[in-house]
Amino acid sequence: MRIKTDENLHPETAAFLREHGHDALTVWDQGLRGRADADLADACRTEGRAFLTLDMGFADIQKYPPDLFAGLIVLRVGSQSRRHVLAVIERLIPLLRDELVASRLWVVDEHSVRIRGQDEAADHP
Repeated sequence: MRIKTDENLHPETAAFLREHGHDALTVWDQGLRGRADADLADACRTEGRAFLTLDMGFADIQKYPPDLFAGLIVLRVGSQSRRHVLAVIERLIPLLRDELVASRLWVVDEHSVRIRGQDEAADHP
């Protein structure tokens, strides 16, 4: 899967995803650090990359309709420490393989993954 990680995630996040077979780039890698959310959204759409972020603004389906993206994955975690975030992402690895990401919004917390799309919704513990 092609993924772009936001600047609010440690670059190690993309390295971890690459270790698990994903084509992951960071906003940092591409010189997009500090750019507006709309610019990041456009870059993801142009590149066909799902976007992984801590920015809850991307969970706003009015502003960022999931069907326009290769996927939006928003982490809603209590701690944003590198170790904690990587532990949450580690839980996602099997789901990234088994569940459709394109045209979907995933909201991920420590205990569950809520997946919303045009015509379906799923919750995973």
